[in-house]
Amino acid sequence: MRFLLTEDQRDLRDGVRGLLARRFDTAALRAAADAPRLDRALWRELGAAGFFALRLPEREGGVGLGLPETVLAFEEVGRVLLPGPLVATHLAAGGVPGAATGETVVTTVLGGLVEWLAEADVVTGDAEDAVPLRSLDPLTPVHRVGAAATGARGSAVARVSAGSASGSPPALSVPRGDGVDGAAAVPPATGSTGADPVAVLLTAAEQLGTAGRTCELAVQHARTREQFGRAIGSFQAVKHLCAGMLVRTEVARAAVYAAAVTAGPADIAAARLLADEAAVRGARDCLQVHGGMGFTWESEVHLHLKRAWVRARRCGGDAESQELLAADLLT
Repeated sequence: MRFLLTEDQRDLRDGVRGLLARRFDTAALRAAADAPRLDRALWRELGAAGFFALRLPEREGGVGLGLPETVLAFEEVGRVLLPGPLVATHLAAGGVPGAATGETVVTTVLGGLVEWLAEADVVTGDAEDAVPLRSLDPLTPVHRVGAAATGARGSAVARVSAGSASGSPPALSVPRGDGVDGAAAVPPATGSTGADPVAVLLTAAEQLGTAGRTCELAVQHARTREQFGRAIGSFQAVKHLCAGMLVRTEVARAAVYAAAVTAGPADIAAARLLADEAAVRGARDCLQVHGGMGFTWESEVHLHLKRAWVRARRCGGDAESQELLAADLLT
């Protein structure tokens, strides 16, 4: 299937990319990693640009666009690793006052996890007994919600204070294994989340952004880094790594874009699985191309890998998407 963006869609994508290039460059990314705090001014600027209200009808003050356009915008924020509960705030636009304009930061409980709880103005679901975790991703503060709270969570919106999260953060082990399987940056989700398919798809779009960015970074480095008097991109092993990254990214892109058009639960589940794999494996391969340089704090490659690990556990993780896809194939 071939997807050609319309002129308006290209303009939207370029507009979001331009805004982020001005307001969240490499220096801002490193500053956010050193001190994970939400930039409220940038959040409001995104709201003023219509980012959170993309799917809100014009009669309600929104932009009036559809899911395909929203996916393009979230792919761009995934490329730059923009921190914050973007998906939750977008989904709350029109239901929570101030969410559409970026005045209110909204987070939610998904699969026993809640991101950016201390920074949020509003949380959807019960996060009363949330415990802070030392997430491997410095850009995403994560809390775990106990089984009692996750079993009773509902759709009601409740205000929470920064002091509602208590308890000592348990230690986390460094993920191991290939692909998404061994990469649990946070503890496994508790039970089935029944996650909003739109939240799953927008998470996949963010993963697609990371896959595309790490592929670009690997190719750029392979072209400029020299060993034995030759660019490392001329070596077959490096070529294979970059080619594999590109193939996974483009396959995931086709799946994510198709799911944005059909909005089918099975299509979204398949897109999520492919995007998770493209993001996690792509970031790992990008690290391989960079060698030791990719692990340095000055590099953004390791940040992409850590964020991909955390996103892969959002909305029930890959297990729920696998079960949904399997059930659809058996019917």
